[in-house]
Amino acid sequence: MHPLHAAPHYLPLALLVFLAGFVDAIAGGGGLITLPAYLASGLNPALLLGTNKLSSSMGTAVAAARFLKEARFRKDFIFILAALAAGGGLLGAGAISLVPPRFIRLALLILLPPIALFLALRKDFGRLDSSKRFSEKALLWRSGAISSAVSFYDGLLGPGTGTFLAMAFTRLCGYDLLRSTALAKALNLVSNIAALCTFLYLGRVNLRLGLAMGVAGMAGNYSGAHFALKKGAGIIRPALLIISAALLVKVFRDITG
Repeated sequence: MHPLHAAPHYLPLALLVFLAGFVDAIAGGGGLITLPAYLASGLNPALLLGTNKLSSSMGTAVAAARFLKEARFRKDFIFILAALAAGGGLLGAGAISLVPPRFIRLALLILLPPIALFLALRKDFGRLDSSKRFSEKALLWRSGAISSAVSFYDGLLGPGTGTFLAMAFTRLCGYDLLRSTALAKALNLVSNIAALCTFLYLGRVNLRLGLAMGVAGMAGNYSGAHFALKKGAGIIRPALLIISAALLVKVFRDITG
């Protein structure tokens, strides 16, 4: 199909990818929008995950750069967490055959309701940065453990990784939600790129479509990051609550369906 003729066909997909990028930059969970959107556009299911990883990686790179510029973490700190995230993701991918996905979904079904309830009740969650109560060494250990554990889950199953990272960094390290989201974006980018390399090697990426939708995702992520930085935790907390509830619905449908 000629590109000029194909453009109107893919316009709704581009708008949904933009929306997913906007939401993902604030609270994660963009895949809840993009995966069904790609399928509805007629994309071959064999190319679904790889094409989505390409466009989402492009968008996440923009959001990560935008957040990290404001969060001001040390580069060596980010590098260590990124290395741990990469290792955790690889181990998770390798453990797929050992841990049944259904078991992970059942665990999420148990964990997500308390998380959503906590976010609903704690209206001050993540508004203030209390990380200074920990030493630099303690923060590195805590952040490293979170990076490894959640990235392991990302390699194993995946949905909601950015959301879980942001919440864990806030709850266990004391970072405010803006700094936690910055870390989550950087680490999610690492795992996305690692997965993308695998899909590219296997030939499971529609490069033309992925690159085109990646531009829409970049615009959405930039807009979402700008909006989050402007509004702060006041917008991120309710967005996390909505994404957690959406994940709960998705997991329940996966199990019962």
